[in-house]
Amino acid sequence: MRKLATLFTSSFHEFKQPKTLAVTGMLGALAVILGYLTIAVGDYIKIGFSTIVNQAVCYLFGPVVGGVFGGALDILKYLIKPTGGYFPGFTLIPMVAGAIYGVSYYKKPISLWRIMAAELVVAVICNMLMGTYFLSILYGKGFWALLPMRAFKNIIMWPIHSFLFYSTGKVLETSGMFRILKMPPTSLDK
Repeated sequence: MRKLATLFTSSFHEFKQPKTLAVTGMLGALAVILGYLTIAVGDYIKIGFSTIVNQAVCYLFGPVVGGVFGGALDILKYLIKPTGGYFPGFTLIPMVAGAIYGVSYYKKPISLWRIMAAELVVAVICNMLMGTYFLSILYGKGFWALLPMRAFKNIIMWPIHSFLFYSTGKVLETSGMFRILKMPPTSLDK
């Protein structure tokens, strides 16, 4: 439990660095652009690429920054391109997902099993349980009526999302891009 508290405290202190805000701002802009690049596979399944950026923020800056980034980005995407009415529950989902990804990735090496485990936890807690619950509230349909299709979709997307972040994360790690983005401030930055 102490390790988890230290992880959240360390991530919270990332907000004190101006570089953190600058990098998350740039990555937020990239996530908005990538949000428009989705591949539709049928009526229900869409492969989106902005999740890669969200997970990169969680990897670089931890659960607190990742959760705030997820919530802020959800609101920003809604303001840019509103679809229907605003429902705050759907902003809570990327915040929880960002915290889960941050706990799983922050200050840890990128590994396929870690990414697959984090993706599974996010798929079950955020997408299947929370997302289905909020949809049932919003549309007045039964939770159990919506769950099977949402579970099917998330089971299909689980390895796809895992592979997308693993392959991209490995390339960014090997190229040194993560190290550059995370580099501590120099005397010129102060």
